[in-house]
Amino acid sequence: MEKKQVHKLNKIVMTGGHAASTAFVVIQEIRKQKKPWEIYWIGFKSSFEGENISTLPSVYFPKYGIKTYDLISGRVQTKVSLHTLSAFLKIPVGFVHAALLLAKVRPNLILSFGGFSAFPVVVVGYFLGIPVIIHEQTSVVGRANKFSAPFAKKIAISRETSRKYFPKEKRVLTGNPVGRDIVKNKLVEPDPHEPVILITGGQSGSTSINTAMEGAINDLLKTAKIRHLTGFKQEEKFKRIRDMLEPQLKERYEVYGMVDPKKYNEIFNSCAMVISRAGANVVSNIVVSGKPSVLIPLPISYLDEQYKNALFAKKAVGARILMQEDLTSQSLVREVDYVVKNLETYSGKRSLKDNPDINASERIVALIEGNMK
Repeated sequence: MEKKQVHKLNKIVMTGGHAASTAFVVIQEIRKQKKPWEIYWIGFKSSFEGENISTLPSVYFPKYGIKTYDLISGRVQTKVSLHTLSAFLKIPVGFVHAALLLAKVRPNLILSFGGFSAFPVVVVGYFLGIPVIIHEQTSVVGRANKFSAPFAKKIAISRETSRKYFPKEKRVLTGNPVGRDIVKNKLVEPDPHEPVILITGGQSGSTSINTAMEGAINDLLKTAKIRHLTGFKQEEKFKRIRDMLEPQLKERYEVYGMVDPKKYNEIFNSCAMVISRAGANVVSNIVVSGKPSVLIPLPISYLDEQYKNALFAKKAVGARILMQEDLTSQSLVREVDYVVKNLETYSGKRSLKDNPDINASERIVALIEGNMK
């Protein structure tokens, strides 16, 4: 009797810090192409050192059938805090834990999206003989990706400006993956009398943006509907603020702590304008969708990457840049008023032609397939 051939499933470990939405787009593409691959995620369980604030992957990835492991490790801190010493002492633990997890999973390839939760996984994977691909989302180079580069087989970059940071023989221009539902979504025609605005500091939230929002909410809600992604840390606070608003304003204000990637895309698509940090992923979404935006770069980002991301969006689709030192409730209201009064200027500015982000997920999947052990 002829034996049925059993095909062994290949295993991919993905890892990263604040790039879960990018990873999710790649995972969607893998599943769309029906690749016989098992997907695993290794990353931090908490968004902040010393605080029990969950990350997007730890909350939502298991719901999509992605096997998720929480890495026990410390992180390099950019400023001294009560947790600096304990974080530093836990860094070696991360390498041991990464080794145990990789020995358990035995992946055929590691795809890293940067961040210091990824670094021990990349280094240990290299010494275990597992091929490593790094994806750089920013216009420059992330700190963790800079140190991870020697251990990578291939480095996928999103912007031409990143080329100089990586070895010529390793780098491949792929673009930064954007969800198909954002690429294919029809432009939202802004209503100058009642625009819908998304205000976000990313899935972890932004204290600076949220603080400015506290004093701006009443003024903004008089002329706009607001969908506010606060981050888990301040979700309850802003829900209490919403509950204290006048009834006609309360119904115009939606508060979200954290949302899964599909829900985020729905919210993003439904809005006519975005106020945000200038992380690589939101910038890619803004450029592809052509939405009017006010970007507030994080001033402590490595190599000033968020400011450079914001400049990229300004050149591509006319995004406005509000520096954090100038961010107040009043300046936020002024920027929104300016954009609302000039909505026609932004109408239809979609940057689809020659934009590498459009098919970036397909290129990354092909890169995975071509370098798998």
